Amino acid sequence: MIPVTILTGFLGSGKTTLLKRILSEKHGMKIAVIENEFGEENIDNEILVQDTNEQIIQMSNGCICCTIRGDLARVLGDLAEKKRAGELDFERVVIETTGLANPGPVAQTFFMDNEIADAFLLDAIITLVDAKHANQQLDEHEVVQRQIGFADRLFITKADLVDEPTLSGLRHRLMHMNPKAAIRTVNFGEVDLKEIFDLRGFNLNAKLEIDPAFLAEDDHAHHDHGHDHDHDHDHASCGHDHGDHTDCGHDAHHHHVHHDDKIKSFVFRSDRPFDPNKLEDFLGGILQIYGERLLRYKGVLAMKGVDRKVVFQGVHQMMGSDLASKWQPIEKKSSKMVFIGIDLPQDLITDGLNACLV
Repeated sequence: MIPVTILTGFLGSGKTTLLKRILSEKHGMKIAVIENEFGEENIDNEILVQDTNEQIIQMSNGCICCTIRGDLARVLGDLAEKKRAGELDFERVVIETTGLANPGPVAQTFFMDNEIADAFLLDAIITLVDAKHANQQLDEHEVVQRQIGFADRLFITKADLVDEPTLSGLRHRLMHMNPKAAIRTVNFGEVDLKEIFDLRGFNLNAKLEIDPAFLAEDDHAHHDHGHDHDHDHDHASCGHDHGDHTDCGHDAHHHHVHHDDKIKSFVFRSDRPFDPNKLEDFLGGILQIYGERLLRYKGVLAMKGVDRKVVFQGVHQMMGSDLASKWQPIEKKSSKMVFIGIDLPQDLITDGLNACLV
C-alpha cells in the first residue's frame, strides 16, 4: 500500500515552503504531490513548470506533481492505475490542502472508498501553524482549530518573529487542543523528512502518543477522570480581563491564558479493565450522536478477559480496533484514551466510560 501524508495549515503558514523542500531536496524518494489548484498558494514556477494541458508533471528529482481538477478519490484512483500500468513510478503521496480546507473529509476519503483504501494507507496529518498569527487565527477561524485537532504532528513556523513567552503560550494552547500531536518548531521548511513520513499516525498498532506534560500539569485541580484541561475558571472573581492574570498570581504568559476554543481535548485513564460489551455499546451510541463533533480519538485499552492490549482510533463516526501486544507481567494494566472534538460533552463521556469499567 502507498503511504499518504496530508499537509494542512492556514493561509500563509508555510506549506509551500515545506513542499518546495520536499520537491527539491535530493532525498531519493519518489513522491507524488497532489495540490488543490484552487489553493491560494502554488508551488513556485522555478520548481514546477506548470503545463495547463497536463494534469501530472514529472519532477527532475523523481517527484510527481498533479493538480486536483476534480474529486480527490478520482485523482488518487488515476494515480494508482498509472502506477499499476507502469506509466508512473512513485512510492508515497503528499496531499497539500488549501489553507481554508477542513482536513476531515480528506482523511475520510481513505476510509470510505474501498478502491482507495485498498491502494493507499493514510500515514499522518501534518499541520503547520504560523507562530505570529496563530492565536488570532485560532480565535477567528474554526477551520484552523479543526486543522489543529486532526493533526498527528504540529509544525510551528515563523517562531523567529515572536518572543519566547508568546511561543510558549502557543505551545500550551496547541497541547491542550491536541495532546496526542508532537509539536516541533520549524525554520523555513527545514525539517528532517523522518519527521514528516512514516509517522504511522493512523496505524492502530502505533504507540499512543499523548504529551506527558499535558497529563502531568495541574493535577491538583483534577479529580478522578474529570480533567478540566480547558481552564474555564471564573475570571470575574479575579477582577481583570482575560488577558491579564497577574492579579490572580498567575504568570501572565503562562498557559493559563484563557482561550475559548471550540476544539478541545480530554484524556480518560483508568486502572480498572473495561467490560467489552458495555464499552462497545457505549462507544457506538456516542459515535452515533456526537460522531460529527469527534475529530480524532485514540486509545490503548485493558479489557476484561483479554491478555493483550486493545488499540482503537477513529475519525468522526469511523472507528477501528485491533489487538496489540500482550500485557507484560511487569506492566500495569491500564487504559488511556484521548478525545479531540468540538464542544464535546466531557462529563457525559467520562461518566459513561466509568460505567463501562469492571
